[in-house]
Amino acid sequence: MSKRLFFNAFHMNCVVHQSPGLWAHPEGGMDRYTDLEAWTELARLLERGKFDGLFLADVIGVYDVFRGNRDAALRGAVQVPVNDPSLLIPAMAYVTEHLGFAYTSSVLQCHPFTFARQISTLDHLTKGRIAWNIVASYLESSGRNFGQGGLLDHDERYDFADEYVEVCYKLWESSWEDGAVVKDRERRIYADPAKVHDVHHHGKYFKVDGCHLSEPSPQRTPVLYQAGSSPRGREFAARHAECVFVSGPNPHVVGETVRDTRERAKRIGRDPHDLLFFMYLKVVTGGTEAEARRKYDELFEYADSEAALALLSGWSGIDFSRFEPDQPLEYIETNAIRTLMQNFAQAGRPRTVRSVAKAVGIGGGGPVVVGAPEQVVDGLSDWVRAGVDGFNIAYMVTPGSFRDFVDGVVPELQRRGFMQTEYGEGTMREKLFGKERARLRDPHPAASHRRSSR
Repeated sequence: MSKRLFFNAFHMNCVVHQSPGLWAHPEGGMDRYTDLEAWTELARLLERGKFDGLFLADVIGVYDVFRGNRDAALRGAVQVPVNDPSLLIPAMAYVTEHLGFAYTSSVLQCHPFTFARQISTLDHLTKGRIAWNIVASYLESSGRNFGQGGLLDHDERYDFADEYVEVCYKLWESSWEDGAVVKDRERRIYADPAKVHDVHHHGKYFKVDGCHLSEPSPQRTPVLYQAGSSPRGREFAARHAECVFVSGPNPHVVGETVRDTRERAKRIGRDPHDLLFFMYLKVVTGGTEAEARRKYDELFEYADSEAALALLSGWSGIDFSRFEPDQPLEYIETNAIRTLMQNFAQAGRPRTVRSVAKAVGIGGGGPVVVGAPEQVVDGLSDWVRAGVDGFNIAYMVTPGSFRDFVDGVVPELQRRGFMQTEYGEGTMREKLFGKERARLRDPHPAASHRRSSR
């Protein structure tokens, strides 16, 4: 490794994110998720550790595939109860100066006109530290919750998302010209009406006729994240994303996703290096390898296999209660996260329902690196060689997993030049890509809607 890497903390406004059962661990503070002080303390910790951002996941449905009901998810608090991630951000931004905030919002949950204003508001309040993780949702219960009877077919969900983001781009980039806000006290003119324009969008899924209600925020369009890894998801990421969230069982699988997505971006005229790839990873560390291994073994005492299967069933769309515990896993195509089962099948050794439930109980949907700080940093190298630019660091217990990383791994990363020691100035996009890329540039579709000032 020789390049500067980027690091986000990966979290969710709920009890159990991706380590079912560990909320009951003596060091687990996950049941404090309704306590605002827990979030502001976490934000301060992450900024002390010079993390680039906090990435907040979200779902808008329940994990009810396992046994055909939500009982196991409720018993194990598997991403339910879950609160709105966006409402945490202003408080965390208030107690920090540089930490970025990426949050997940499904294209199902509100009209793009409403969502565009929410993003502009948050970008103003954080002084340009907002990113949006664009998702099309994978839980059938999400569609039912919004009166749709279920989800659209997998690929059509991305067609829906394409139009959703197009509406947002028009509102963020074309409604208000750069010089529209004049704040002329003497003439009593706040905004020049000639430089504020209606958006007229009449598409298959949405219609908008009117101007954006928010004046331009520091970034206008937020930093754009996307996590789709199916062929249609990679196509969407290649067109829209600036940061791509990837996961996989080994560097070979992840590397193929990175290379294919960059190649897709190149084919549509984008610079493939305009995309940064963030790898999902969990870390268990201690002063020595033995200490880290002891922590890892202790965590398994609290893992909840039934809750893990509820989580896995929701992700995959497959009811794992139908299989025997020692039955080998095979790929089954569903309308949910299609690459998840492929990842387990490609993990390099035979996987059974029992072994996958055990793995999910600690690692969630991805790998775990265990060792002393030096070993952890060494363990990142294969992923970096595969093409990733940074990591979304998930947790087993919070804030303990993040505190261990900040106090143990961060100094070693900084010593080797892989992690920033001081924050740069500017918006989240400028921190990630440099001052020369403060705005999205052609041929990104957002740039095509930009209106030149007169």
